[in-house]
Amino acid sequence: MGLLSNKILRDELKAGDHIYSWRSYIYTHHGIYVGDGKVIHFTRGGGLEIGTGTILDKIIVSSVPNHGGDNPCPDCGDQTNLNGVISSCLDCFLSGGNLYLFQYNVSKAIFLAKQRGGTCTIAPSDPPGDVVARAKFLFSRNGFGEYHLLDNNCEDFAIYCKTGLLVLSVTKSGSSSQVNSVCAAGGVVSLTLRALGVGTSGGQAASLAATSSPALTVSASASALSTTIGAVATGVGAIALTGYGNYCISRLAYDVGVRKDVRKVPVDELVAVMAVIQGKSDDNNKECNKLS
Repeated sequence: MGLLSNKILRDELKAGDHIYSWRSYIYTHHGIYVGDGKVIHFTRGGGLEIGTGTILDKIIVSSVPNHGGDNPCPDCGDQTNLNGVISSCLDCFLSGGNLYLFQYNVSKAIFLAKQRGGTCTIAPSDPPGDVVARAKFLFSRNGFGEYHLLDNNCEDFAIYCKTGLLVLSVTKSGSSSQVNSVCAAGGVVSLTLRALGVGTSGGQAASLAATSSPALTVSASASALSTTIGAVATGVGAIALTGYGNYCISRLAYDVGVRKDVRKVPVDELVAVMAVIQGKSDDNNKECNKLS
């Protein structure tokens, strides 16, 4: 494992590791290795990661466990329609993909050097025993709420197990760095289209960004960077440089180790907290006030 790749061998695995496997170029599936060849992870049955009921559900490759040619798995059985927190053997979890280790407590320089999200975080990990205990508790209760591609996915689950940190803002996407990288990249596309004279008016674009970006705390600095570089540089290359700087700032701001809207939530309180976040509690204000 090095700067350019987090790939590891199976015999390097330790209980409490946050592992992942690429399902496509843009999507990784995450879980917690708990020992004895088992992985606890969070999924949505039937491969409906997006849940639109359309062809879009199949664009992102499924997180449903698959044992390859020997399906259903003789150890795990048929898990294709299971929802929520489940336990699978390592082979089913990987579904034929390679094994990677998610990194914690990385420096800002290393974080920014990773061009794709879903591989590392600045946040430190808790001890392995705490990580495994959280994963097993949530598995026993199926207690991580409903799967949502943007706000509550497999990476959010694994990061919570590793850190105990939960994003509490209901207006912002979760701790998943691969989703947040897509959001950050959206700003790059928007910037390029505006520079080329394509898109909506500045006021409408600014309004949309203000309501959709989880990195509100640094949006001003990102805009300042774009404006400054754009004022002194010309050409498509300069546009790309400006956009990449914007992307880097936004990715860093989204990270769970930097965000200000995260709290340490004990695992035995998580079920109630998830109900509040997902709008299923009648006592939302009381719970949110207690956590803030």
